[in-house]
Amino acid sequence: MKTVLGRGLPHESALRHVSGEARYVDDLPHAPGLLVGVVVGSTEPRGRITRRDRARALQVPGVHAVFFAEDIPGENNVGPVIHDEPLLAAWEVSCVGQAVAFVVADSYEAARKAAAAVEVEIEPLPALTDIHAGIAAESFIGATHVIERGEVDATLGEAPHRLSGTVDSGGQEHFYLETHAALAIPGEDRSIQVWSSTQHPSEVQTLVAAALGWGRSRVTVECPRMGGGFGGKETQAAQWACFAALGALRTGRPVKVWLDRDTDMSHTGRRHPFHSRYDVGFDDDGRILSLAADLYADGGWAADLSLAILDRGLFHMDNGYWLPNVRLRGFVVRTNRTSNTAFRGFGGPQGMVVIEHVVERVAHALGLDPLEVRRRNFYDEAPHDRTPYGQVVEDFRLHRICDELAERSDLAARRAEIEAFNASNDFRKRAIALTPVKFGISFTASFLNQAGALVLVYADGTVQLNHGGTEMGQGLYTKMLQVCSHALGAPLSDIVHQPTSTGKVPNTSATAASSGSDLNGQAVATACRLIVARMVPVAAELLGVSTEKLTLASENQGDIPTKDGKPAWAWAEGRSVTLAEVASAAYMRQIQLFAAGYYRTPDIGYDRSAGKGKPFHYFAYGASVSEVEVDGLTGEWRLRRVDIVHDAGDSLSTDIDRGQVEGAYVQGLGWLTWEELVFDDRGFLLTHSPSTYKIPAIGDIPREMQVHLLERAAQPGVIYGSKAVGEPPFMLAISAHTALSRACSAFGPGDFVPVAIPATNEALLDAVERAKALAKG
Repeated sequence: MKTVLGRGLPHESALRHVSGEARYVDDLPHAPGLLVGVVVGSTEPRGRITRRDRARALQVPGVHAVFFAEDIPGENNVGPVIHDEPLLAAWEVSCVGQAVAFVVADSYEAARKAAAAVEVEIEPLPALTDIHAGIAAESFIGATHVIERGEVDATLGEAPHRLSGTVDSGGQEHFYLETHAALAIPGEDRSIQVWSSTQHPSEVQTLVAAALGWGRSRVTVECPRMGGGFGGKETQAAQWACFAALGALRTGRPVKVWLDRDTDMSHTGRRHPFHSRYDVGFDDDGRILSLAADLYADGGWAADLSLAILDRGLFHMDNGYWLPNVRLRGFVVRTNRTSNTAFRGFGGPQGMVVIEHVVERVAHALGLDPLEVRRRNFYDEAPHDRTPYGQVVEDFRLHRICDELAERSDLAARRAEIEAFNASNDFRKRAIALTPVKFGISFTASFLNQAGALVLVYADGTVQLNHGGTEMGQGLYTKMLQVCSHALGAPLSDIVHQPTSTGKVPNTSATAASSGSDLNGQAVATACRLIVARMVPVAAELLGVSTEKLTLASENQGDIPTKDGKPAWAWAEGRSVTLAEVASAAYMRQIQLFAAGYYRTPDIGYDRSAGKGKPFHYFAYGASVSEVEVDGLTGEWRLRRVDIVHDAGDSLSTDIDRGQVEGAYVQGLGWLTWEELVFDDRGFLLTHSPSTYKIPAIGDIPREMQVHLLERAAQPGVIYGSKAVGEPPFMLAISAHTALSRACSAFGPGDFVPVAIPATNEALLDAVERAKALAKG
């Protein structure tokens, strides 16, 4: 037998998912005396609270408590970075739906009836309900972030060609299958256990403890698993856990808070809409000489993670292109909408669509092949190897990836076929596009790049695995089981992965920034190596040889022998011992069989005030080719074929990584095409259910979708040569949006016709009509 590392294995919970055995927060057995909670939200986008009364609500049968801001015993805050987000509004409200009161009752029916009976009077104040109003009012959160290199204004003025324009990208609903949920059970001696559907158990622990006025050691937070997260449960899970904990503390009984789909969509944050402006100068060959761009992110009413999201948007404005003279400015706009939050890509997609739009326009303006223009602007050898913020781009792989993808996708032949099709069809047009992705991996807040693990080996040779990462369906637990099996030399069937808990691993970072495997994998491997080092002398003693003569299953890429049907753990001179034998002997010799592992990412840091530094440990790369067909009479379209080459390094788990690439592309496709958020004039979301908000369905997936993981791609300094794969493939879908723009342009004389984001059927039909108008002159 061989190691399981790098093999394509099923998701560790796949069978439990489809059988219904997998437990989520709302599936946990009801504790005796369980109560439930419901939030009362503001009806105004901005206003002053003039009166609150809970008397009628408390008279509803089954109601146990109604909380106002003054009833919070500790800190009234759920702002993760800047403390500008009260758990319950006390004096002023800043968006429709902002929590003003919290009701605890025997049932949801009673809680909702009581919530309707809570009397709240709000004096309306002037509100900013969209990003453009916020920009006009100069309503900003935090300092402007500026990244600058070279002589931007001079080179813009001297450039042979110059273009300017704007790009608007819409928000996106996370639409995880499991909505927000939290369960709090009070314990003895002023303690509480919280089960939360969260990507960040330690942050939930921190904010629950602060709300209760306790130290963190009295609060234990466990995440059994999530039914999807995508960033939406990185910070915004905390408020629901705080409500549950407050209810449990006041009543002395378990309290659960679970959101229905409409409430989850309308009352929690989404991907940030961006408004961007650019001015670009370029030469006759399409090489960009100078770029000035301003990015505005709609943060909503509170900061949340908006400043960091804006930062990553600026960091990815270059994508894979070297910009010799560049000035990027970023602004977070404060509006009176729900506070926006993390979403897969964390601002990177919003920045990347701008530069891809710019390169496409440059190519069209010069009548050049857009792929060739992209190649001419790629990063290359020094001095063309530094990002606008000063990080050296090492091991740049997009040249190789694009060459391989062009061949695998038969790009040249298909272009000719499409040209012939379009020439013979007046009402339907096709187009094909190849776009690249370069995505930085690490938390840009450097201190978050750390992780811990706790590995326990029992005397019978079975193993329990704990670490700080959370499972949301992405396959992190599967990868960590494979890492543990390989590093420890233990059979996969003998390892049990425990739910993530602050009681096992403290002070963890969120499972986000695509770093879950990178950080936790190193911590798990470190813990395993400590245990192996203690066990090696025991194995040598059992076999009667020196330690130098041993061959170990631990981190062994070769064939592993068996003994009595079990894989050997160590062998020498034709004899072997199993892990169970070594563990039992080590226990009898009083040797420690558990270890904590810790890892911190080295050599990264960024100075935001200077706009310089090395925010990323490395870059992940990929490219995609998408072919589309657009109906010029209706705006309907279909995705005919997708080809992808993606860089996952030496994959820890090939099937998991392919699944991530496919899912990310489709989710990115949704953001760029179908998923349109519509708000009323109060800034309240109207498309807050599946009946009004369209996510990609099975019928939207192309019949041909070829995903190939780049070979010979080991990444030095990362766990077993792998690379992060959660977020980078999201931006592969940009090729589909680019192809749609080309298809719409094909209805006209060939001029560039931009398409809105999202490119809904209505937006596509509008683009087609604009292209036809150009043909008419």
